[in-house]
Amino acid sequence: MTNTKNEFKKITKKRNFIIGCYTEMLLRIKEVEVVELIKNNTFSELGKEQLSDDKVVQSLSIYFQLMTLVEENAATQYRRESENENEIYGIRGSWGEAFKIWKDQNISEAEMIKAIANTRVIPVLTAHPTEAKRVTVIEIHRELYLLLAKRENTAMSKLEQNSIREEIISLLERWWRTGEIYLEKPQIQDERANVIYYFSKIFPTLLEQSDAHLQNSWIEMGLDPSKIKNPNIFPKINFGSWVGGDRDGHPFVTPTITQETLEIHRKKALILIQDKLKETAIKFSVSAVTNPIPFQLLENIDIKKKALGESGKKAVERNPYEPWRQYINLLLVKLNNTISNKVADSNSYYKSSKDLQDDLNIFRDILIENGMKGLAESLLFSLQRAVDCFGFHLAKLDIRQNSAFHDKAIAQILKSNNEEDYDFENWSEEKRVAYLSKLLANNSQITDISISYGKEADNVLDCYRVIRNHINLYGFEGIGSFIISMTRSLSDLLVVYLLMKETQLLNTPIKVVPLFETIEDLHNGPEILAQYLQHPVSQERASKINYEQEVMLGYSDSNKDGGTISSKWNLYKAEKDLAKTAAENNFKAYFFHGAGGTISRGGGKYHRFLESMPVNTVNGTIKITVQGETISQLFGNPVTGTYNLNALASGVAKQTILSKYDAKDKKYPFDVIEYLSQKSFEHYRDFIETPGFIKFYGKATCIDVLEKSKIGSRPSRRTGTRSLNDLRAIPWVFSWNLSRISLTGWYGLGSALKSLKTEKTEDFENLKSNIDDWSFLKFLIIQTETNLILSQRDIMKVYADLDDDTAEKDTFMTKILSDFDNAFQLIEELFNEPAAKRRIGQYDNFYWRNDKLTILHNLHIRYLKQWRTMDNGNEKEQLLTKLLSIINALSSGLKHTG
Repeated sequence: MTNTKNEFKKITKKRNFIIGCYTEMLLRIKEVEVVELIKNNTFSELGKEQLSDDKVVQSLSIYFQLMTLVEENAATQYRRESENENEIYGIRGSWGEAFKIWKDQNISEAEMIKAIANTRVIPVLTAHPTEAKRVTVIEIHRELYLLLAKRENTAMSKLEQNSIREEIISLLERWWRTGEIYLEKPQIQDERANVIYYFSKIFPTLLEQSDAHLQNSWIEMGLDPSKIKNPNIFPKINFGSWVGGDRDGHPFVTPTITQETLEIHRKKALILIQDKLKETAIKFSVSAVTNPIPFQLLENIDIKKKALGESGKKAVERNPYEPWRQYINLLLVKLNNTISNKVADSNSYYKSSKDLQDDLNIFRDILIENGMKGLAESLLFSLQRAVDCFGFHLAKLDIRQNSAFHDKAIAQILKSNNEEDYDFENWSEEKRVAYLSKLLANNSQITDISISYGKEADNVLDCYRVIRNHINLYGFEGIGSFIISMTRSLSDLLVVYLLMKETQLLNTPIKVVPLFETIEDLHNGPEILAQYLQHPVSQERASKINYEQEVMLGYSDSNKDGGTISSKWNLYKAEKDLAKTAAENNFKAYFFHGAGGTISRGGGKYHRFLESMPVNTVNGTIKITVQGETISQLFGNPVTGTYNLNALASGVAKQTILSKYDAKDKKYPFDVIEYLSQKSFEHYRDFIETPGFIKFYGKATCIDVLEKSKIGSRPSRRTGTRSLNDLRAIPWVFSWNLSRISLTGWYGLGSALKSLKTEKTEDFENLKSNIDDWSFLKFLIIQTETNLILSQRDIMKVYADLDDDTAEKDTFMTKILSDFDNAFQLIEELFNEPAAKRRIGQYDNFYWRNDKLTILHNLHIRYLKQWRTMDNGNEKEQLLTKLLSIINALSSGLKHTG
């Protein structure tokens, strides 16, 4: 407890320091009225009158973000101090922890290396309507974080500390005077620039730091240092993107946007590798005067010089007594030809990043064979890792589309071809499969590139042709998976096969990926997957995709469909069954987790997330979406980003070892969780199916504002129909959280636990006895409790009062508050301790936020009422912008919203 108290003293001191810098900046620029708001938890009536609402929103938004930066910095310092004072294996989610577990299990170093080398991590960045910050502000965050980290150096003099304080104050003024959010609805180009910034500027640094942390942890744990020097045995970390490829309900993602995105990705990747090569050339100052020149090196230089002609000759002449640097310069010439598209001679440019990696491996082998192992390990390592990670493509672009869209496309093609029965959307599944299988079995085509078939058909065919053209020019590196939203049957996947056949993509290694989203889809998923893997075309393509099958799981829609408890449990069961189905068909399944930042959408600590997975389901790979605001939270600063990247990689490696040496599921109370899942599902469905629900939801949340907001380029509804089914899951979660009725993260559990305790007392006690041993159960309950803490009774009631139908309001609030109270009380019983004692950190975070959040909630409600009564026009549009600013500020205060 003493350590905990000390940590809170430290973070309180850090908070007071940054508040002091902030208020000093405000005083210097004569914003005296704002200081009272920032310094105090109460806000006088006089202050309210003197300070404009815009200033209130701006100042509190920055305040909340400063609190988050301080908390991130404190967490980083805590991990560092733990490493120094205790042992590195005490850090949860670290490589040190993984190595300690393995050593205790007597896992050999060879097995450890194999698990590391077979680890594959694929974070996929997506743009979603919860991130409104501009790149400029994200840059300011990084600068500020680095200054806070620099200030932790205890060897600094008072003068140096004062200098840092002045830099922080100056940076805060720049932030204050910078427009923080998009005042116009961002275009896809804006969102693309945002994620490319991370791919090209942030992740290369994180990769280097992550690799260094792995190496240092290995050595610190007393393992053989010589075994952790080869870049080829490090985790395969690659990135993906949906920005410019995800067209599900997004009419602005056109084939042209996709083409532009692939080209920009390639350009940025080549520049990144070019810069790394230049850095390496500068450092390789080895002289032939004092070092013997290996024959293999001279031979390779001669071959490359001849192939590159005059430019190759000049590259060699530039450094006459430095053949090692000459070799790197020749690679640089070849890369420059690739960038400038000088591709007439196939030996003068790189067809793919693999060719460059081969050249670097040759160079590395020459160095090692000739006694320069240290140079190979120090100067080549980060270059080789960058090539392996980013290639010539930066990130793989996934293409996602809804199955219903594909159905319309096929119907349009059939109609244009004068088929009598072209109503493909309403065909029986048997008829669809028979028709598609017949077309796939022969070589004839049913489309013509010169014919327009209709909106949906032209869109999808043009998109696939863009992909085909890109592959013809540059190969497969930059192309991700073809993901089918709302996969409900085998025919939904065979339709994509047919479209690929029509565009000459069927013989490529592009994976066709089912996305199972609703509870029913998760139940049916294993049968659909079995039919798909057994289909003749899948069998023919199996070797092209290395007998691997990607399966995407939707956390958001399953939550919206059945509530958080039922969603999580059905996802758990689906992973087990889908992995088993793939194995029975000689495929290895790996999962693409469509998770968001919030708990109700699969968010949470990466190490806990991976530990909660069923045994034998991770299979060496995790692919996971990183969405909207979560990108900057998880990866925006270097130390936190490195920790999260390591948590993903070490978590996958731990699962690999676990699957091999502890392959059987332990006897956990699966039947009890099944009962809880069913009861919570029934309770949740009763809630959303209660008459008047949509009306209450529309009044008690700001979903109507979010539907018109400027936060993302994407529409909030897939088709524009005003129904719960058509509403995207992200604004669904976002809207409830902004009202502090965070029911998407807990509703149903209270009633289910109450039923369990009342009707099955022994099972309740069984659950209680397993709460600390079963990672899935503990993660589920702790996550749910986190959202309960985020919810606030008093604020909930104020938002509920926006529904002027008293009877309707009372009906829903009685249900909500009853479940809320039951959940809190019974979780306390499961842990034998109240949340206020166990979750001190979270309560402390809210202590520094709650009063200021209340000010914003009151503003939000006032403007929401006003906006709803206004006629459409400029005034209403201006008020919408003000509401967006408040929503953005609330998002910063709540940390996770959508």
